Amino acid sequence: MPKRPNIVIIMADQLAPQFCGAYGHPIAKTPHMDALAARGLRFDAAYCNSPLCAPSRFAFMSGQLISRIAAYDNASEFRATVPTFAHYLQALGYRTCLSGKMHFVGPDQKHGFQDRVTTDIYPSDFAWTPDWEAHDERIDKWYHNMQTVKESGVAVATFQTDYDDEVGFAARRWLIDRGRDKAHGSDAPFAMVASFIHPHDPYVAKPEWWDLYSEDDIDLPEFTLAASEQDPFSRRLMDGIEASYVPLSNEEVRRARHAYLANVSYFDSKVGEMVQTLNDIGELDNTIVIVTADHGDMLGERGLWYKMNFFENSARVPLIIAGPDVVPGIASNACSLVDILPTLIDIAGGDETVLGEPVDGRSLMPLARGEADPKDEAIGEYCAEMTPYPVFMIRRGALKYIHCDADPPQLYDLVADPQERVNVASDPTYAAEAKAFATEVHARWDSRQLREDIISTQKSRRALHAAMESGAGEAWDYNPPSDASQQYVRNHMDWTVAAARYRFPPLKEGEPE
Repeated sequence: MPKRPNIVIIMADQLAPQFCGAYGHPIAKTPHMDALAARGLRFDAAYCNSPLCAPSRFAFMSGQLISRIAAYDNASEFRATVPTFAHYLQALGYRTCLSGKMHFVGPDQKHGFQDRVTTDIYPSDFAWTPDWEAHDERIDKWYHNMQTVKESGVAVATFQTDYDDEVGFAARRWLIDRGRDKAHGSDAPFAMVASFIHPHDPYVAKPEWWDLYSEDDIDLPEFTLAASEQDPFSRRLMDGIEASYVPLSNEEVRRARHAYLANVSYFDSKVGEMVQTLNDIGELDNTIVIVTADHGDMLGERGLWYKMNFFENSARVPLIIAGPDVVPGIASNACSLVDILPTLIDIAGGDETVLGEPVDGRSLMPLARGEADPKDEAIGEYCAEMTPYPVFMIRRGALKYIHCDADPPQLYDLVADPQERVNVASDPTYAAEAKAFATEVHARWDSRQLREDIISTQKSRRALHAAMESGAGEAWDYNPPSDASQQYVRNHMDWTVAAARYRFPPLKEGEPE
């Protein structure tokens, strides 16, 4: 059997590709992503399957749409019975690891990863459960608001930089351990996900990254709408994040976008560290490196912030694949994060016979190998805050269709109108397409039944959370195992043996110590 490549996925949180140099931003400084894109394949129409952290990640891990696995919002349990790509890769002989955020909710905090080397950054319980029976009520304790934008700026440290520095260190150390293993005879391939929180808000950057950019170079949003001009769903989002009634000055908007770009560069530096570590252990040429994110960020475009919608800045994600057998280039085919699981199985030498459940994606490796792929489609579902009904998206070819039972349909021609300024759902020119999409939505989804299912899970989770708050059960937050008695040099060890094990690259026979 030919040697199978290692896999390293480097994941950002809330990274809009529009703010990356690799995707053409005029001032974004992302040299490491740029270098990967130059020697790999850049996907220009990659989407999340739900524009919110936990649902997007559960779709990414499972290869399944969120309605199939009941992963509706940031407090939905990711059931232990759902197979993930970590399970499949482990079964195919890979050593697997997660370093960083995956926002697992529930008692299973590994979901197939053999090693998990950090805790998560967000709670793993049901505290963040929405209430669709009061969908228009703002959730003050943990929900976004405009104060986050107003407080943008510079700090020496934040909880997010503390976390990402830990994630990067733990990931590099795990990779170096794989180099040590191979130096001592192990030939098992490895698969790692290194998942960072940046450039997610709060928009606060370390000085060295902030100083990469001049305030005069930071542009303002290209296309904004007042609350009265918004479609109904966007208006609800504006109300939910307080954008409808908390004004922002141009200076505040510019500072937020400045800090966001700085944190994009900070994340890019983590990409560089990971690639350098692969090079240091001699595995870069035999590793598929994938860079992506869970969703984007509106950054004031259309008057919206954060995510939670299917406009391009929120729903699109960067996706770069580089490594052995990947033909450099650009892929225009629409795809999404559910495609990652079948892609990884393809890389690992497996096929559909390993699957324990049906998946909603397809392998992207034919595109990466320079072959044709007739599929040009991404499907999205949003079932969380500030909506009384599920919101569905179909992106196919140049067109994007958005449906919610409570709202008028939206249809955008992304070739003719990349900023989505004109909803052509009622334009006679697009009548046939709009009708076909509407028919497809009703064939694909039972929106009313889905709504009932969502409300039912919300009620049960709120009851369970109340019980847990009263002391029932144990906290699910992950504690990485650590046994100091087995670390470094201890009395039961021969220190020369320990030193030889830790030294990388190891001494060759005959070399002076």
